[in-house]
Order: sequence, then structure tokens, then C-alpha cells
Amino acid sequence: MIHWWFLRFPFLKVRLVDIEGYENTKVPAYYLWHPSDHYGANLKGSLGPGRSSQAGAAIEIQEAMQYLKYGWKYPVNSRLRIYYCAADGWAMGKQIPVLGKAMMLRIHWRDVEEEGNTIGVHYHYEIVIGLGGSDPISRFLNGNITAHFSPEFFEAWHLHNAIEVGTFENFLPALYEQRGDTENLRYSPDMNKIRQNDLPQDGFDQALFEQRVRGYDDARDVHKFQAWDQPSILAPSIKAEQDRADYA
Repeated sequence: MIHWWFLRFPFLKVRLVDIEGYENTKVPAYYLWHPSDHYGANLKGSLGPGRSSQAGAAIEIQEAMQYLKYGWKYPVNSRLRIYYCAADGWAMGKQIPVLGKAMMLRIHWRDVEEEGNTIGVHYHYEIVIGLGGSDPISRFLNGNITAHFSPEFFEAWHLHNAIEVGTFENFLPALYEQRGDTENLRYSPDMNKIRQNDLPQDGFDQALFEQRVRGYDDARDVHKFQAWDQPSILAPSIKAEQDRADYA
């Protein structure tokens, strides 16, 4: 489901039913992913089958981190290149000519199995921001980057991401069930099969998290350690070409 979502979410529209103030209104499905912080997403450039995402395309994103608390204090209005798009994950970011990578976001996912049944998804997110060079231009640009991506910004972003990923279980199964007719997607609260689930959730693999943090601390080249263009660190690679026949 998550791979299906990442292939096409910028173009999906959904008609809302039984939602006060939005009755029978068609909105970007991107709104469901974070109802208060998401404002727009679009794909440009070389796209895959059915206008789907693929490596080499560009994605434009407009968000406001924790809008209900901060308003437009922490905006995101970015055009990023997609560097990895496969059944095991996603990567997008920015490069500066000659100087190299300035930002890279890498998401990994895999099914979690228990006694032969799929009981959930391990979703792992890493971001590296900043140029790796020590030359004066890189140091100057990193100072500007750091001024924007402050600790307060990242604190707001962290909660934003926790909410964003947490909403998947509420809306994505309902949309995925309608994947045969993406032009007529519908969503209403009664489609949320687990809306009464208030159980807290902890990180799935604390040992992996700590291992990755140590790796970044020790790395001479954090972008290389991130391995943003490589198969997921969570599971063996599943080639996008094999998967598109099932999901496109």
C-alpha cells in the first residue's frame, strides 16, 4: 500500500463524504496524509506509467510544520529530485552543481511478519542536510542552511512526521481498496476501520536506530553512509520494474 501511495500521491484526488465543511468536496489526497500541514504536491519531469513517480522526476511540496501551533513559521516550499523509487523505499533531495548533495531524505519500509501473517509495516526515515565539503563556499552555504533548518524547525518537523506516518492506517487502506478506479476515490470516517485504536506505538527497532545514529556520528561522508540511492537497509531489494506490474 505504501509503495502504491508513493508512486502516485501527488496526483490523487478524493471526494470527502460525511466530513463537516467538506461534504462532497473533492480535495488532493495529500490533505489526508496530514490534514492541517499539507497544502500541495505535484510531480514534474520524466514520469513513469500512468504519470507515476520514478527516479529522475521532480516533486514539488508545500507544507507548514505544525501549522495549527505555529502558522507559517516553519514553511516548506521545495522542488526536490526523486533519486530512488522502488518497492522498498523512496529518496528525494537537492544537489548543488559542483558542490554536491545539499539535502537528501531517505525512507525505507518493509512488511513485518509474525507467525506467517503480515501484522504491520516497519517505516524508517533518515534525512541528511548540508554540504560535505570544507571549502569556504560550502561552509557559507551550510551556515545559511543551518539558519533555516534550526533545532526548533526539526522539532516541529519531527512531530509533523510522526503524525503524517500515523495517519496512514486511518485512510490508506480505504483508498487502496479503490485502486482500480483512482479517478473516483472516496473517503468518509466510517471507512477508517481502526479509528478507535488509541494504543500507543513505540519505534519498531530501537537497536537499528541507535546503530544508524552511531554510523552517522562516525562517518567521514554522511551522504555516502546514508546510501540514499541504494536498496533499503531493512530488507533485500525488490526491483521497481518487477513491482510496477502489480501497482501501476
